[in-house]
Amino acid sequence: MDFRTPITIETAPFHISPEDQLFFVGSCFAQNMGQRMADDQFRTVVNPYGVMYNPASILHTLERYLQPFARVSETKDKKTIPDVVVLTLGTNHVYILKETGEIVDNCQKRPQKLFRESELTVDHCANYLRCCVELLKKYNPKVRIIFTVSPIRYAKYGFHGSQLSKATLLLSIDQTLSSFSKSEKSFLHYFPSYEIVNDELRDYRFYAPDMLHPSEQAVDYIYERFADTYFSSKARQFVAEWQPIRQALSHKPFHPESAEYQKFLLDTHEKLKAFRAKYHL
Repeated sequence: MDFRTPITIETAPFHISPEDQLFFVGSCFAQNMGQRMADDQFRTVVNPYGVMYNPASILHTLERYLQPFARVSETKDKKTIPDVVVLTLGTNHVYILKETGEIVDNCQKRPQKLFRESELTVDHCANYLRCCVELLKKYNPKVRIIFTVSPIRYAKYGFHGSQLSKATLLLSIDQTLSSFSKSEKSFLHYFPSYEIVNDELRDYRFYAPDMLHPSEQAVDYIYERFADTYFSSKARQFVAEWQPIRQALSHKPFHPESAEYQKFLLDTHEKLKAFRAKYHL
């Protein structure tokens, strides 16, 4: 008997390699996934201006991050322009500064009375996402983009309101992907992190104590599914070579002053040096 409903993930039209520059932006779930990629030594930038929850703020982050590259000369190193971008949407709720009518990314602890809360429609969200795609393609025509919806539940909206918000995001991603032809969207893909938590794991033991955020175990499982979906054979080999080095570096000896441990430490650092040289880290 099978007591769970495994999510079938559509085969990705592209892969992630160790040489790729990765960029994660979005909710705190993007933070968790991006940090795991960084821990595995991938070239990773995660939410450089803080956690962003809605499509408008995600677009603002991309605009702010990429803008300096418009002034970079052709001869200057551009290795930090993203090759793979993961956009993790958390909510369609936004805060608007009453004085200007602009969507703000961070209220910066200013009085709540200065802002009004609003909800983006499916069309609004899809328009912001298409702007993200166009902007990223402008700076890197070969960019690959992964959309996902954070499984984190927003109790402050009420659980029905939280579901409506997630539904809006899911529909906007589907609308965005549908706006491209099959050949055009070979660089776009949807990863079902929301569905994995809600339909496959589907148990409170996979939630943190607040019963809203996925547990570490759940995030680890989603990361495994992410790796299975996107990692190239070279990326798998890269991680396989890194893991024993990582474990050795985290080893806590009983006798750190011993000659045996000093030799172990020296050998580990030589392996680390060789690993970094092999992959140009």
